[in-house]
Amino acid sequence: MVKFVASVAFVVASSLFAVLPAGAQTAGDVKGAADHPLVPRYKGAEIRHYNVEQFSDYAVVTGQTKRGDGNRPVPETALPVDGKITHLIYRAPADRSSLEVFRNYEEALKSVGFETIYSCARADCGFQFNRVMNPAINDGLLYDKEQRYLAAKLARPQGDVYVALYVTTNEANKRAFAKVDVVELKPMEQRMVVVKADEMEQALTRDGKIAIYGILFDFDKADIKAESKPQIDQLGELLKKNPKLDVLIVGHTDGQGTFDYNLSLSQRRAQAIASALTASGIAANRLTPAGAGMVAPVASNRTEDGRTKNRRVEIVERVPSTR
Repeated sequence: MVKFVASVAFVVASSLFAVLPAGAQTAGDVKGAADHPLVPRYKGAEIRHYNVEQFSDYAVVTGQTKRGDGNRPVPETALPVDGKITHLIYRAPADRSSLEVFRNYEEALKSVGFETIYSCARADCGFQFNRVMNPAINDGLLYDKEQRYLAAKLARPQGDVYVALYVTTNEANKRAFAKVDVVELKPMEQRMVVVKADEMEQALTRDGKIAIYGILFDFDKADIKAESKPQIDQLGELLKKNPKLDVLIVGHTDGQGTFDYNLSLSQRRAQAIASALTASGIAANRLTPAGAGMVAPVASNRTEDGRTKNRRVEIVERVPSTR
């Protein structure tokens, strides 16, 4: 979900977070516990629960909880990820409110470039949201009407990191607690490959379409990343070399999020590619941007690898009508 980077700039920016030496513990920490190296400790907090799974799956909650079968709370939406998972529950100092702790984490994440995927507060989190977070430890079941949650993501070449943060108060002793789950995804095994103009031409002749993965976008946006330029240039070269070639530019998303939103996002991304090509001299009437959203997956959306394969752009040849 979200990742923190303990840098000098971060420490200066937020004196309420303490960066301890690797493996260091405070007197109130449970035996064997340690801060995650990417997530600083709120100053004066103690680790009350600690567990590390070297590789497992995790559902990052990205929507309200609703009443499910057997009166169980069920998230309306969740992002399935897998990787190394570190579970931490911190007990804040007695004089700190849950709101203060949450706001400090929120600002800390923002300051190092994390993007919030979802956040909620109080009753807006949904039906028995605290039970989905499951922060049951020796200090008792944590619940308070001031509960707050956020999920965030930091994209990294060596593997994305997600952090799920849940902050609330113990009803018995009124102490604020922060539950921090850190999921480190394994790096992508395949590097981004730029498909050359000649290769695209061959695929269009053979199959009538080709999927390309070298055009990247900012998370949840239609802004083309700078590193996509080599692939855009090759696509432009293909169209300039074949002046009679007209194409559909079809955006595809993974299965996360709502149907309508993904349809709109994929359309906007396809339009952004078309706009980049027209800016390079390709006539707009040769390009038809279209959004397919999640309707045509090429792999399962249950895994991060599958979702990565589904997030793609397809170039489809438009053959002149014979009618």
